[in-house]
Amino acid sequence: MKKTLIAISSGVVSAALLTTQVAAPLMAQESANQDSVYEQLELFGDIFERVRSEYVEEVDDKALIEAAIDGMLRSLDPHSSFLSVDDAEDMRIRTRGEFGGLGIEVTQEDGWVKVVSPIDDTPADEAGVEAGDFITHVDGESLLGLTLDEAVDIMRGPVGSELVITVAREGEPEPFDIAIVRDTIKLTAVRVRTEGDTVVVRVTTFNEKTYSNLKDGLEDAFAELGGLENVNGVVLDLRNNPGGLLDQGIRVSDAFLEKGEIVSTRGRYAEDSDRFNATPGDLISDKPLVVLINGGSASASEIVAGALKDHRRAIIVGTKSFGKGSVQSVIPLRGESAMRLTTARYYTPSGRSIQALGVSPDIIVEQPRVARNEEADDENQNLRSEADLRGSLNNDSLTEDEIQQIEDDADQAKAAAELRKEDYQLAYAIDLLRGLSALNK
Repeated sequence: MKKTLIAISSGVVSAALLTTQVAAPLMAQESANQDSVYEQLELFGDIFERVRSEYVEEVDDKALIEAAIDGMLRSLDPHSSFLSVDDAEDMRIRTRGEFGGLGIEVTQEDGWVKVVSPIDDTPADEAGVEAGDFITHVDGESLLGLTLDEAVDIMRGPVGSELVITVAREGEPEPFDIAIVRDTIKLTAVRVRTEGDTVVVRVTTFNEKTYSNLKDGLEDAFAELGGLENVNGVVLDLRNNPGGLLDQGIRVSDAFLEKGEIVSTRGRYAEDSDRFNATPGDLISDKPLVVLINGGSASASEIVAGALKDHRRAIIVGTKSFGKGSVQSVIPLRGESAMRLTTARYYTPSGRSIQALGVSPDIIVEQPRVARNEEADDENQNLRSEADLRGSLNNDSLTEDEIQQIEDDADQAKAAAELRKEDYQLAYAIDLLRGLSALNK
């Protein structure tokens, strides 16, 4: 018995000694790190006082401190930033779906302002701004060297006022100017229409109204076609959708899934991780689904496309998406300001991060680039057929109903050809659904 107790006691002593030997250096290292942090903060204070007292012009203390905070956050990644009281209010307005401006979502790349995507039916969209454009100048003034917020502030202005942006675009030999008149931007999160027996759902942003707009729009489209049984499929158009609210991206994904993981988020610590799963109920009852994406599809758009692709619920068509695979939390601060901080990465159901890689389409379909001011080629519109020849024989082997069906099919084909000239990617998606429907029949 004594031997056992001694052995146990010896073990306890040894463990205590080991703990002391390991803990002491760790505590010393932590203390040294703490001292270094305080030294750096003292350095910041010294510099702040020097700027206040010796800069060539008098400075605003509040603006100086906010700039320092913003610089600290922006040094982390392109999506973390400080939100002043005005910026925080602007962000809240944007998520509600109405704000003033040009109608573009921008980021910063190598010091330049890059267009993530123009927003549908906004001044920028109507003026011809495209995803991937680099805005180099505003009214002749260079944006190089400015922060993203500073560049955005320059592009803001009174509704009805005009500005000229200089754009560098891939495929164009020289930068060119685009004149845009500022306007109030009223976002319609979802637009739903029918093309023949296909329902086209255009989702422009993920704000507070996105899911409800989607659900209502689908119900109206089904009623227009006489019921879901008359629908051959749905095209979900996420092109040039810069994203938005994470919960709305999850709800839109859930709208087309019966079960399974939609997305997972992983933070710095294990307890900050989360998983979001689909609930039973598919708004289109397992009808074929095609999702359109391009380089302007980012964030929540990529969550939707990634989830539907991994579950093989949809065919993804278009070009590779933007590749924003991080989650930002808006954290309120004193004085009604806030900070936007990247707190997690998100992963598709297969466990893949799309950060900087994007979602790759199942079928790559490029949108043909039409040169600016280029007119359509109509040379093939005057071709003649057998029926146009004088004295041609009539076809008396068909009934009137069969003839009518052929004429209806021809009209549908003609409409599809017109759509291909207007929007090749969308026409491709619709043709794909028609092909799937024909196979199923």
